[in-house]
Amino acid sequence: MLGFIKRLFAWWDGATMGTLFAIFRKYTFVAADEYGNRYYEEKRASFDGKKRRHVIYKGYADASRVPVDWHGWLHHTFDQPPSEEPLVRQTWEKDHLPNMTGTIWAWHRKGSMSGTGQRGRATGDYEAWNPDQG
Repeated sequence: MLGFIKRLFAWWDGATMGTLFAIFRKYTFVAADEYGNRYYEEKRASFDGKKRRHVIYKGYADASRVPVDWHGWLHHTFDQPPSEEPLVRQTWEKDHLPNMTGTIWAWHRKGSMSGTGQRGRATGDYEAWNPDQG
């Protein structure tokens, strides 16, 4: 029962039932990427002549989890999806890494309230501001 209620309202973790119903009615499945995200394209073109494209994330919805080639396809930079015509990668390009900011895996500097470890003591060259001294 809880899973059904979560599907109704929890858009940040997968897709809601309403979104899945709309995708089923108006979109066709294109492909899935190596992270499990599923990509869809509208069956009929919109008023501007373009077919809308959509992604349903596997797990937490985070746009930084969309690889570069799929991002280009979603934004109509490429006509063919990467499953049909893979993006040619340069030797200097790095693999895609998701953005961990705001998650428990985010990097925190030493001594931050969210991080671990102790911050180094202030040295003698620092003097705290005092409002009475102007």
